[in-house]
Formats: sequence, structure tokens, C-alpha cells
Amino acid sequence: MTSLTSCTTLNNGVKMPWVGLGVWESKEGGEVEHAVRSAIELGYRHIDTAAAYGNERGVGQAIKESGVRREDLFLTTKLWNNSNGYEPALRAFEESRKKLGVDYIDLYLIHWVIGEKYLESWRAFEKLLHDGYVRAIGVSNFEPHHLQRIIDQFETKPAVNQIEFHPYLTQRELYQYCRSHQIQVEAWSPLMRGAMLTEPTIHRMAEKYGKTPAQVILRWDLDQEVVTIPKSVHRDRIEENSKVFDFHLTEDEIAQINGLHRNQRSFSYDPNHVDWGLN
Repeated sequence: MTSLTSCTTLNNGVKMPWVGLGVWESKEGGEVEHAVRSAIELGYRHIDTAAAYGNERGVGQAIKESGVRREDLFLTTKLWNNSNGYEPALRAFEESRKKLGVDYIDLYLIHWVIGEKYLESWRAFEKLLHDGYVRAIGVSNFEPHHLQRIIDQFETKPAVNQIEFHPYLTQRELYQYCRSHQIQVEAWSPLMRGAMLTEPTIHRMAEKYGKTPAQVILRWDLDQEVVTIPKSVHRDRIEENSKVFDFHLTEDEIAQINGLHRNQRSFSYDPNHVDWGLN
């Protein structure tokens, strides 16, 4: 890992940049367009959005205006909960693809577990993969038992599991399960919406390395081979989040940060217990 173009190799051979821009809560009509354009100008090549974010059209417009070749970008979007099922998932994908204004998606994720509907959605995802509309398929917020059902019942295992992952929620069992099954872990809310930035342990390491607390946390992700997608709409923060390739944490420092785990989520959504009312 030496730069924003450094990639992990997914279990199907597709290359995915280790660091990307997340655009959750970034609004269309200027905000998300500015954020994506800024990120691409600064060297980012990985953008993560979702149908539920309501900004796919803006993301697509910014990508189009960037002047960067489509094949040089890695674009992720996600299937929202009300579109689970075989035919609904296919329709939702096409809607997302058209909003983004692209011919294909690099990574398509099931956003949350909805009863057992994710199994039918996965069947649709395999079709999209086989038909060449997506380069890789994966999931978000899935626990080991959900992942195992996909592995047991389908030809294609998830390439990625995007989960809430930060020092207060290290999810070690899930992390180890994914590692042992060649499923790439990707961190959403890696900075816990900024709540991690005042943690004294992180501050001490930031002072040692001449870095910001955010940069230390993102380096902690990378040193554990976790893809990370910090969200910001501010160019200076987007640039700050990219400057994480010139230092490493020691094994002891990684262990210290892991020791901050509190099983504390940014949101109240536990994938094993959340009820979306759509089962």
C-alpha cells in the first residue's frame, strides 16, 4: 500500500482500492458532486454510494465531469431493503446503474439482511455478475451465519462484507470469519462519525507520528488489511484522509487500539436483531 491507487485483490481477482470516499448523507445539488470531484482530483479512485443515500445521480455526474476514464475508477453501490428479492433486485440495479450513468458497477452490495430475502437477491446478483453488469458482488452488515448460508447454497461467495468497523466496534469474530473465507472486510463509519477523534490512546499515537487522530484510525484499518471509506464533504478533510500511506502502526499499537473495543455502534442497528418491517 503506497498510494490511493494501491489495491487489494478480491477473491475473484478484481482489484479494489484500499481507500475510498464514502458519500452517505452527502446531498445532491452541489454537495456530493463537489466531494466526489474533489476526491478524484486528489487522487481517489474508489467511490462508495448506495441507492438509499439518494445521491447516485450526483455521484454519476461528478464522475462524468472528472475526465477520468471509467475503467480507472472503482464504483460501489448497494441494493436497498425494499428491493430485496430476485426480480426487485434486478430492477433496482438497473435503476441505480441508470442514475449513475455507467455501463457497469464495480461492486454491488446487499445493504442489510432482510429475513431470508437476501438469498433471492443473491441469485439476482449472480446473474448480474455472470451477465457482466457488475465486476464483483458482496454484502454489507452480514454476520457469519448469513455469509455461511450464501457460501453453502450458491456458486459465488461474497467478495466483500462492508461492516461498521472502528476502535469501539472491532467485530473480531466477524473479521476473522471473513479473513478465513477470503471475504474482504470493508469499514463503514471508520471514524464513528467523528466520535473516535477525542480518544486519548489515538491522540498519543497521532502525536508520536505527527498525524491526526483520523489518520491514525485509517492507518489502523489498513494495517489490518481492511478497506476503508471515510466520508467527508470538505476538500481539506478528504485530502487529510488520503495521507495515510507514509507510516505504519506497530503490532503493539494495533493491539492497544483493538483493546478500545466497547461493542458500541454508531447506530442501534445490530444485524442479528434489527427489524425493518419488511420480513
